[in-house]
Amino acid sequence: MNYHIVTLGCQMNKSDSERVANVIEEMGFTWTDNEEEANLLGVLACSVRQKSIDKVYSKINKWNKLKNRQHLITFVSGCVLPADKDNFLKSFDLVFQMSDLPEFPDMIRQYGVVSPFSQQIQNTKQNVIPVQKKKFHPKPEIDLSQIKLNPIGISRQVTMVSRPEEKIKDFWHVQPAYQSKFEAFVPIQNGCDKFCTFCAVPYTRGREISRPSEEILDEIKTLINKDYKSITLLGQNVNSYGLDKKGNEIRFPELLKQIGEFGKASGKDFWVYFTSPHPRDMSDDVLKVISQYDCLAKQIHLPIQSGDDKVLIKMNRKHTLEDYRKIIHSIRKILPSATIFTDIIVGFTGESDEQFENTRKAMEEFKFNMAYIAKYSPRPGAASSRWTDEIPNPIKTERLHILTGELVKHTLVYNQNLVDKTLKVLVTGQDRKEGYLSAISEGRIVLRFESENTDLIGKFVRVKIHSATHYSLEGALAKEKVVENVES
Repeated sequence: MNYHIVTLGCQMNKSDSERVANVIEEMGFTWTDNEEEANLLGVLACSVRQKSIDKVYSKINKWNKLKNRQHLITFVSGCVLPADKDNFLKSFDLVFQMSDLPEFPDMIRQYGVVSPFSQQIQNTKQNVIPVQKKKFHPKPEIDLSQIKLNPIGISRQVTMVSRPEEKIKDFWHVQPAYQSKFEAFVPIQNGCDKFCTFCAVPYTRGREISRPSEEILDEIKTLINKDYKSITLLGQNVNSYGLDKKGNEIRFPELLKQIGEFGKASGKDFWVYFTSPHPRDMSDDVLKVISQYDCLAKQIHLPIQSGDDKVLIKMNRKHTLEDYRKIIHSIRKILPSATIFTDIIVGFTGESDEQFENTRKAMEEFKFNMAYIAKYSPRPGAASSRWTDEIPNPIKTERLHILTGELVKHTLVYNQNLVDKTLKVLVTGQDRKEGYLSAISEGRIVLRFESENTDLIGKFVRVKIHSATHYSLEGALAKEKVVENVES
């Protein structure tokens, strides 16, 4: 029995998919790259952008047509708004919250998996294994050949589980099936308390819940001991970690410090990143801890969203441009080598030409190394969905192109300044250019270098940069090729 999962959206969904994959494989399914070979097809959806939701409908329409010639089950989970969830119930066989993942094997038992032979000789009730509701078994004993789905054409069973947000704690106990042998995502919290007016996350993932630090540190130590080279801490607002525990949990700076201390004592060579912090909770304490440990990567992703104070108020961001400016100043002072990434929304409800120009000026001032720029699209449930989306799409597109042009001016200058320098980089795979390997610097700048030695993938090497473009670098292996346990 085969399965296939389509993962949409942010790194949090990608991390979630690793836990989903492990639960499915524990049931006896095997991954397939070919959707048409799968008996179990799923989507980890993202309600943050309408474009992602459109992709979900495209997939399920295709998959439901496959049911005319083969037996399969479809499911959807992930970051899903209530309005989208109601619509998905009409198309998918199973719709559930990510916090209910530990009970997914029971959902499969209840719904059943088709066996063509059993469909001919037995009725549905005789072939469905009873649901064990009270306890999740990491390795459920499911005889796939003896389970049967409601036949195509008969009233379809739809299962939706709704449970408290706190069940995310059970989800964190699920062991992930890491998709890489050298890069990993580690969730440290779930949900959001900020309620930005454009954002759907508080309505899809609920309020902020911090994962116990002991569990986080145990997972990170395990990864480090297995020689993982890149670890990313994930959360909607990572720097508010521990606030929901009212003093019963360490705060984010202390969490980073403990990771740094373990890294220092381990003698291992690795980088730890985090995404995304909120400007409101960003403190010099975090930056100072990062400056003290080599394993804490010198790269900060700090969403600005807009460079205009009135738009920021309308977005309920709870920070001003001057607040943001002070944080950038601290980063440049405490972490002078750090790269800075950001997120920006163009065409937010009511954004005037003057307000957009303030955002362009902010980009010119801060000279980001990368900016993820998105055209505003209202999402059901978010506060701004009640307001008229009055900025025409062509204007949004034009503004996006203007900011992209502003971005590449500064990234090109920064990247050109790296020419003739030798960088420590992590080799991530084969490049699209034949005979080259791809890599990333500590600041997450993409580069490539000429080599066909795939044994270097997942290792640190030194590369001397000889050319630069707006978004990437190219170089050659330095004399000292493989780097282990050395400073950047």
